[in-house]
Amino acid sequence: MNSPVDKPESSDAVAPHHGVKDAPAGGQGALTAQGVYDAPAGGRGAVKAAFDAFQQQGIPLKVVRSFLKANKPNGFDCPGCAFPDRPGSFGPDSCEQGQKAIAWEMTPKRADAAFFAQHTLTELRRWRDRDIEAAGRLTEPLRYNAETDRFEPLPWPEALRLAATELRLLEPTRVAFYASGRASNEAAFLWQLLARAYGSANLPDSSNLCHEPSGVALKAQIGVGKGTAQLSDFEVADCILVIGQNPATNHPRFMGTLHAASKRGATVLALNPLVERGFVNFADPKSIREMLTDRGHQVAKRVIPVAVGGDQAALLAVMKQWLEWEEAGRVVFDHAFIREHTEGLEAVLAHLRNHQWADLEAASGLSRTALTELADELASARATLVTWCMGLTHHEHAVATIQTLVNLQLLRGMIGRPGTGVVPVRGHSNVQGDRTMGCTYAVPDRWLDNQEAALPGLRLTRARGLDAVGVAQGLLNGSVRALLSLGGNFGVAGADAPRVLAGISASDFTLHIATKPNRTHLHPGRTGLLLPCLARTDLDRAPDGRVQVVSVEDSMSMVHASRGMQEPLSPDMLGEPALVAQLGHALLHDGSIPWREWAADYARLRDVIEQCQTGVFDGFEHFNLKLSHDGGFWLPNPAAHRQWRTPTGRAQLTPQALRVNGVRERACARLPASEHARVLLLMTVRSHDQFNTTVYGQDDRYRNVFGTREVVFLSPAELQRLGLHAGQKVDIEGLPIDDGRTRWLRGFELRALDMAAGCAAAYFPEATPLVPLGLVAEGARTPAAKALPVRLHPVA
Repeated sequence: MNSPVDKPESSDAVAPHHGVKDAPAGGQGALTAQGVYDAPAGGRGAVKAAFDAFQQQGIPLKVVRSFLKANKPNGFDCPGCAFPDRPGSFGPDSCEQGQKAIAWEMTPKRADAAFFAQHTLTELRRWRDRDIEAAGRLTEPLRYNAETDRFEPLPWPEALRLAATELRLLEPTRVAFYASGRASNEAAFLWQLLARAYGSANLPDSSNLCHEPSGVALKAQIGVGKGTAQLSDFEVADCILVIGQNPATNHPRFMGTLHAASKRGATVLALNPLVERGFVNFADPKSIREMLTDRGHQVAKRVIPVAVGGDQAALLAVMKQWLEWEEAGRVVFDHAFIREHTEGLEAVLAHLRNHQWADLEAASGLSRTALTELADELASARATLVTWCMGLTHHEHAVATIQTLVNLQLLRGMIGRPGTGVVPVRGHSNVQGDRTMGCTYAVPDRWLDNQEAALPGLRLTRARGLDAVGVAQGLLNGSVRALLSLGGNFGVAGADAPRVLAGISASDFTLHIATKPNRTHLHPGRTGLLLPCLARTDLDRAPDGRVQVVSVEDSMSMVHASRGMQEPLSPDMLGEPALVAQLGHALLHDGSIPWREWAADYARLRDVIEQCQTGVFDGFEHFNLKLSHDGGFWLPNPAAHRQWRTPTGRAQLTPQALRVNGVRERACARLPASEHARVLLLMTVRSHDQFNTTVYGQDDRYRNVFGTREVVFLSPAELQRLGLHAGQKVDIEGLPIDDGRTRWLRGFELRALDMAAGCAAAYFPEATPLVPLGLVAEGARTPAAKALPVRLHPVA
C-alpha cells in the first residue's frame, strides 16, 4: 500500500471586492488536453466517480443494490450527510458523496490483527489520512501494546473488563465521552446515559464542531434550535438564499433540490467567497437529458462573492436598504407579522440607522450597487428560504451573524408559512438526532428527571460538562485523563490538531468505537482500546437472528428507520447500540439499567426513549409504530407554526453590531504597517472527494486539483497583487492572534480560483493545524476555522 509521508508542521487593508458574478450558462466537456476538467458539477462525472469508488473497493456488483436501497423505506440510511430523503422519488435517493461513503463502508478490506501486525503505529502515523482509512474495516477488538507499538487482538469479554477497570480507576469528571454525528439515535441515547450514570457530563459532540452557533442563535430568537422548513418548502419557495455553503461539494442531494427549484423558476442566490462550479454549472444525474448531453444548468441567478466573514455586513446592508425604502414609501416589511409575532423592532431599526454604508461595503467586500441588487431580489420575493452551513458557523461572530439572518427573515414574515424558513444544513447523517437524544454537555432538568423516573434506582449527574473545545483544552493541560469516542476523528476534526493529538497520547485511557481506523486512533493513551462496530450498511442481528433497525433524524427533523443490507465481515463487529450497552453492563451492572435487554431488542430501548422525551421534544409518542411508516415521521417544530417558545412568547428581533476588532485586525496589530497588505484570511474547505475528515481520494475535479490536497487557493488578481503565481510552492504562516503562537504549514502549492479579494482557502483537515484552539465562536465555542489570518512565503 502506498504510504507517503505527511508534511511536517513547524512560527494596509485589502481593497474590497466590488462585483456580483452573474452566473454563465452551463457548458459541456470533461478533462481537456491540458488536464482541465470543464464538465458540469454532478452529471456524468458524479456517476463515474461513484462507480469508480466501488471498483476501487473491489465491490462493483453491489453498486446497483446500494443505489436502490440507500435512503429508501425498508433500506439503510446513507452514512453521509443529513439532507432529507425524498419519499416516493424515482430511482436512487443518493449522490456521489453518499455512494463513496457506502463503498467505503462496504469494502471487503480488513484492518484486522494481521494488518496491525505488519505496521507499527509510528509507521501508520506517517501515512496520508486517506490511506489510513483505506486499510479497511475494523473486525475485532484491539488493544495497544506500547512495547511492540502495535494494536493487538483480545477477546470481547477481556476488552469490556479492561474498559470497566480503567474507568473505575479514574475520576468521572476527568473522563470525556465524544459522540460523532454518525451514531444512531439509539446509540446516542445509550452513550449519554452511560456517561451520566457513570458520573461524567463531559459529552462533546459533532455539533460543537459545526452547527452549535445555529442552535444557540435560533433557540434565543425563535425558541427552538432547529431549522423551521421541510423539504416540501423548497418546492414552493420563489427565492432561496444559500449562504456560506458549497452544496455541490458537501451536500450534492441538496444541490439536486436547488437544481429543481431553479428549473421551475425559483431564484437561487449564493452568498459565498468562492464562486463554486455547482452554482454556475450543475447537471442532475437523474436528468436523462443532462446526462446524455453532459450539459449543465445555471442554478444560481447570481453568485455574490462576499468577503470572508463579511456575511453579517451584507445582511445588515440588505436590511438597511429595506429600511430606507420603507421610509421612502416602498413597503418591504411584513408589518402585521411584526406586530403580532415579534418584539425588539425599534432597537433593530436604530442599529440599522447607525450603521454607515461605507463600513458595510468595506466589511462585506461588496459594492453599494451589489448590495442594493441583493436587497431588491429579497424584497421582491413572495416566499424566501435561507440556508447556511459552516461558512457562517466557523467565525468568531457566528451567533451574531445567524441572528442577523433571522432578523432578515422576521422583518418580512418569512418564517412559518409555505416556502419560507431558516434552514441550517447539517453535515453528518445524525448529528441533529444525537442532540435530540441528549448527547451533549448540557441538557434540561426535565430530560434527566424523565430518565430517572423511567429507570427506578438510577441517579444521573446534574453537572454541566465540557464541550469539545473544553475537552481539547483539558487534554492539553492534563485535567482530562481519558477520551472515549463513539465514532469520529476527534483529534483532527477540531483545532490545533498536532497539539490535541499529543494530548490524547498523554492521557491514561482511550477507547474508540469505530468502523475503520483513522488518525486519532493512532494516538492511544497509556491504555488504548479500538473496538469494531457495524456500519449503517451492515445487517445488525439480535441474538435470536432478527434484523434490528436503528433510527436517525435528518436536518429537517424527519425521523426514519435504517436497516443494513450486507452480512458483517466478522461476528466480532457489534451494532453500536449493542456495543454501548455491553460496555454499560460491564461498568454499571447494579440492575437499574437493563443494558443487556436493550442490546437484544432495540425496540424496547425506543419505548424508554419515548418515555424520556415527554415534555422535552414533541413527536415521539408511539415511537416504534411511527418508525415503521414509510418515510418515518416529523418532529413538530413550534416555530414552523409561529409558536415561539421564548420567555415572552414572541420571536426576538435582536440588534447586532459589526465587529470592529476581528482576527485580521488583531493579527495586523502585531505586524509593521508595511506587512498589513500581505495578510490574507484563509478559510478551510472540503473537496468533493471527502466527507468531513474522511478523505476518499486526492482529487477535486471541480477545482481542477488532481493527485494532491496540499494546495492553497487564491484569486488570479490576488496572486498578481502579491507577486505570486499558480504552481508555486509556499509556506503558510498562521499569524499569532491571541495566544502568541505562530503556526506553520510547509510546501503547499498555489492554485488560482475565482474567489473574493483578500481571501485564501485550503483543505480540511490538512489546514487544521493552523486553527488556534482558543479561536472560537463567541457564545457557542465552535472553532473559527473560516477566517484565519495568514501570510504566504515562497519556498526557495
